[in-house]
Amino acid sequence: MRFEKQARDYLGAQGLRLLQSNYHCRFGEIDLIMRDADTVCFIEVRFRKSLDYGGASASITATKQRKIVKTALFYLSSNRGLLNHPLRFDALLIQQQADGNHDFNWIRNAFYAE
Repeated sequence: MRFEKQARDYLGAQGLRLLQSNYHCRFGEIDLIMRDADTVCFIEVRFRKSLDYGGASASITATKQRKIVKTALFYLSSNRGLLNHPLRFDALLIQQQADGNHDFNWIRNAFYAE
C-alpha cells in the first residue's frame, strides 16, 4: 500500500488522474486505474529491493497479465461511461537504490490485451 501511494503520487505529478485504487473483483486485482488525458490506464505497481531474479518487471508474468486484462474488462462492464475511451496497460516499477532512495520506471503499454 505504501508503494501504491508513492506510485499514485508519482503518476499524479505526471498528469494522470486517479479513478480507483486497489480495485478487486472475482477475476483479480488492479493496483491503480487512472486517466491519462482521454486514455484509461490500468497500472500494475511493483516494488523490488534488488535486481535479483530479474527485478520488478520480471514479476509481471503472462498469467498475471491475463488476470489484469480480465479484471479490467470486468471494471469497464461496470463503468460503461469509459467503454469508448482508449485503454492502456502500464507498469510502474519501483526499484530501491543502494542509498535507500527509490527509482521509478513507468512503462506505458507494458502489455496488451489479446
